[in-house]
Amino acid sequence: MAVAQVRDVAALAGVSPATVSNALNHPAKVSPATLARIQAAIDELGYIRNDAARQLRAGTNHAIGMIVLDIANPFFTDVARGVEDVLIAESRPLILGNSAQEPSRETSYLDLFEQQRMSGVLITPVGDVMDRLRRLRDRGTSVVLVDRMSRAKEFSSVSIDDKMGGRIATEHLLEIGRRRIGFIGGPAGLAQVKTRLAAARTAAEKHGSGEIVFVETETMNAQAGRWGAEQLLELPRKQRPDAVFAANDLVALGVLQALTLAGVRVPDDIAIIGYDDIEFAASAAIPLSSVRQPAQQLGSAAATLLLDVIADPAGSTVKHTTLKPELVVRRSTAGA
Repeated sequence: MAVAQVRDVAALAGVSPATVSNALNHPAKVSPATLARIQAAIDELGYIRNDAARQLRAGTNHAIGMIVLDIANPFFTDVARGVEDVLIAESRPLILGNSAQEPSRETSYLDLFEQQRMSGVLITPVGDVMDRLRRLRDRGTSVVLVDRMSRAKEFSSVSIDDKMGGRIATEHLLEIGRRRIGFIGGPAGLAQVKTRLAAARTAAEKHGSGEIVFVETETMNAQAGRWGAEQLLELPRKQRPDAVFAANDLVALGVLQALTLAGVRVPDDIAIIGYDDIEFAASAAIPLSSVRQPAQQLGSAAATLLLDVIADPAGSTVKHTTLKPELVVRRSTAGA
């Protein structure tokens, strides 16, 4: 069956297509009786208005685009939930893209959002996309960085203090007597990994007797954690770390699984601390210590900031909000 068009509604209601357009977009210009006839025609024909086409003709799209690093990571699911809570209140749809830490996928989503003329984009970058984001901004799409601060300080951002997070995780391991700490995560160029690793190294250096052993992974999931743990287990016993700082909780869960299967006692032989404090961290066979990030608060703050920029793109001052992480101690380190 053919899809009903505006002209079909107009013919059935006995009015012009322009009157139907006014009824849909400017109902105050149409008499109540005419509105009633048009609504009856819409109901009978099953007409569905094409808001996307209408918005593109007007040069705008009410939707917000968002690109996250890994939608399989519950941390980013919680961030997206915080964004969605704010946008629902403003009747704005959210289009969510998952880069999966792949620059090519990230670029594809940016192409899509540019073609669709999104009014705003939230992004946790994986690649060097600053030039693309500048182009989006210059073409009328507002941009806010999430969980990342722009080095050039030209885009507003909401992030969590990864320097503090890396420091408190490492200091905790040092305080319980661990000295050789394996840091597992990657890729090394990812901003979050780079910052947390640098903070861990700084904390170990300040302590004076700590050492960081970096095991770089290609991704940040449980499989990567298992692989990273296997690399540590291949070392001679005297060279093995007595603690692992995993770049996120999914990696930490993989590390925990691999060590347990290999007969390594956690935390007696090797203590483990993760990052993000996702729900699964507390319910693991050995509950994981972690650095808690306020994920939903991060998302809601980013969405609120983006709406401010959209409302006043020319007059908005670039703003940077940094939230604080929190150390959560559980059996994977406390038992030590």
